[in-house]
Amino acid sequence: MSSPTRMAGRLWLEKGDRGFLGRGRAELLERIDELGSMAKAARALGMGYKRAWDMVEAINNLADAPLVERATGGRGGGGTRLTEHGRAMIAEFRAAETAYERLLGMLSSEADNPERLHALLGRLALKTSARNQWWGRVSAVDRGPVNSEVTLTLGGGEPLVAVITNTSCRDLGIVEGAEVAALVKAPHVVLASPHDPPTSTANQLCGRVDRIETGETDAEVGLRLAGGNTVTAVIDREELGELGLVEGTPACALIEASQVILAVNR
Repeated sequence: MSSPTRMAGRLWLEKGDRGFLGRGRAELLERIDELGSMAKAARALGMGYKRAWDMVEAINNLADAPLVERATGGRGGGGTRLTEHGRAMIAEFRAAETAYERLLGMLSSEADNPERLHALLGRLALKTSARNQWWGRVSAVDRGPVNSEVTLTLGGGEPLVAVITNTSCRDLGIVEGAEVAALVKAPHVVLASPHDPPTSTANQLCGRVDRIETGETDAEVGLRLAGGNTVTAVIDREELGELGLVEGTPACALIEASQVILAVNR
């Protein structure tokens, strides 16, 4: 009996056309952060001290700001540590790696069925005007007299609730276990502090700001969730200041269930 076909690959972040951060370099940086010593980190990974330093210097030379720095003095006589920028880059890489592995898993699940693989690739290529597009699996359907409340589990594990008509639910074939796309326009996303978010909003997706683009009156804010998904919101520049949002700030995206559009690929 032949083995099932499996999609495989490795993720690399690049700067220009040069490899910047991959799994091996990420592991080295994590060990440096854990052990506070280049020598200990290299020894833990079974590599030579010079090779470890060469890798770190290559990363620092390509990075916008140093990821690793020497710490001098102190009772322990100094050592090596990650900068805050370094920790942020590791978090970004691990989130991207998680999303990439989920993608490979999805492709592998259909690799031996060309028709289903083609349908899956079609779903991945879906383009709409909504800035927020996530694929998820239906975990619950609560039908009312006119509308249905549909709960999805997104790829990163976050729950998302949508309210659609019973007719739409039937026409789209939405049942527990079905794969659907959830679409939300960026102006329909409200941002709030994670320490005191409103309790009445059905969907509260919390993470950290990883991108802000400002215009004359509005600002587009990108929020990265713990599971790797991103949420895009468009808010007033005045509101941006009132919330005190900058890159790295924790925040929650609030989305009314009625603003979530569901779509399927057939």
